[in-house]
Amino acid sequence: MTIKERGGPAVMSWTEILGFATGALCVWLVARQHVANWPIGIANNVFFIVLFAQAGLYADAGLQIVFIALAAYGWWSWTHGGGPGTAEALPVRRTTRTEWAGLAAAGAVGVLALTLLLGRVTDSTVPFWDALTTGLSLMATYGQCRKLVESWWLWIAADLVYIPLYAYKGLYLTSALYVGFLALCVVGLLGWRRTLPARGARTAAGAAA
Repeated sequence: MTIKERGGPAVMSWTEILGFATGALCVWLVARQHVANWPIGIANNVFFIVLFAQAGLYADAGLQIVFIALAAYGWWSWTHGGGPGTAEALPVRRTTRTEWAGLAAAGAVGVLALTLLLGRVTDSTVPFWDALTTGLSLMATYGQCRKLVESWWLWIAADLVYIPLYAYKGLYLTSALYVGFLALCVVGLLGWRRTLPARGARTAAGAAA
């Protein structure tokens, strides 16, 4: 079974079903700050490489390869505190102004470059939107690797584009999955934000002692 483009009947595939299941589990585990999200996420990326290539979403298909590399980094970062020689868990924190500036600059350049590339060398019917979701997703994934609480806002922005984009391409189950992702992102954002004052209070108490 394969997925057909807009204009013909949409056929649900096992690839899309498995992508749905592993994707939902991955986001739920991220919201709970469970390290198992990384291997589950890698499996999800493999399913989506096949799915998006079939649907002509070439940037999203290529993005999954980058996600696999970032997942390996995130897996290490979460278990080693982001520094060599330590097994301490990485803490949730705010994004600095310098990080925001770097992410915004990299995202803008990446979206522009991908839009031009997809428009000129592929048969993509949605080059800008494919590039935009790619840029937002990469920014969000980097923030997730570093446990930056604002990474959830980037995921929310990406999901708000993904939902109608996938429906337009006939990937209705995947579009529905991203509605669920959107809800999980809100839960994750609230959960990660709640850890910030608690951690600050513990740090202050330790300093006072």
